[in-house]
Amino acid sequence: MKILNRYFSRQLVAIFIMLLLVLTGLAWMMQIMSMMKLLLNYGIELTSFLGLTVLMIPFIVSIIIPFVTFIAIIFVYNKLITDNEITVMAASGLSPRQIARPALVLAGVLALMHLVLNLWIVPTTQAQFYSTQWNLRYGLAHLKLQESAFTELTGGLVVYVDKVSGHDLSQVMLSDMRDQSTPITIFAEKGKLVSTSRGLSIVMTNGSLQAHGDTLTTGTFDSFDMDLNVADKEGESSFRVRRVPTLTLVKSVLDAPSEKQHQMVLTELATRFLTPIMNLILAALCTVILLRTSLLRRRASFAPALAVGAMAIAMSAFMSLSNMIDSVTDFVLLVMGIFIVLIGVLVALCKK
Repeated sequence: MKILNRYFSRQLVAIFIMLLLVLTGLAWMMQIMSMMKLLLNYGIELTSFLGLTVLMIPFIVSIIIPFVTFIAIIFVYNKLITDNEITVMAASGLSPRQIARPALVLAGVLALMHLVLNLWIVPTTQAQFYSTQWNLRYGLAHLKLQESAFTELTGGLVVYVDKVSGHDLSQVMLSDMRDQSTPITIFAEKGKLVSTSRGLSIVMTNGSLQAHGDTLTTGTFDSFDMDLNVADKEGESSFRVRRVPTLTLVKSVLDAPSEKQHQMVLTELATRFLTPIMNLILAALCTVILLRTSLLRRRASFAPALAVGAMAIAMSAFMSLSNMIDSVTDFVLLVMGIFIVLIGVLVALCKK
């Protein structure tokens, strides 16, 4: 039996790793394409851009693990059934539970790894992703002003600088046409770019200002601090549950500031804690359908399609129910339902 377990396990692990690498790579490439505007619009270096997209890999893996587990199991077991290897094992006295054991062990190990990924690794990398993305977009890292040239920071905001030394500027001209009713033009001998929690600001000294509205307003200043307002403040400050540490998320269940955030927190907690269990449910569903319908019937070709249909129903039901959670009671009911389904499938697998 140990030899058979190793035989099954080697095939399952090999297929799982291959599929995980391929699907993760494809999803990562799609993420790169969707974020290409960062590279083109903000002048971000390629290495910084790739480093940013790498931070999305743990999140991508956390999404596809249950599906990769299911595909690996259905591929290996269906191949063994087609080659009559399962039939020989059953004829030698092995029960469906014994034949399915390698798949369930793999799913159990992956469920534990998935749980660690969801509870600690994904929130940490997502927090770093959003922070790095904001800094690359609106921090000093992305801004490269050219000497003796006009630089458009955003639509309607243009800066001309005679000389640039790091973040220190000389002979600055700033034209702010974002508000067409009151365009502003500023001239200054010196300026300095600073990064704040709001984004970029420019501190100018020894200059003059002209504002065109209903009347022309002019004036001089010794020091003038202007918030460039090029940052997406809503995007930075918005509540993103994926980047909140799990312990903080649990504590915020009872003190969420709004009903919408309360629902978002419960949905995220359900995703983090219960999605790993779906590895076991899908593995058990796959093996029980394949073994019960095809164990001694080589031509039961509908078994893989039936298993795929069951997987689609199970995942659709889980995602729909997790997004419908409105209270802690709903969360507890979903947890109970998940475990009841898991026990039921395992019992069906163990029946003789």
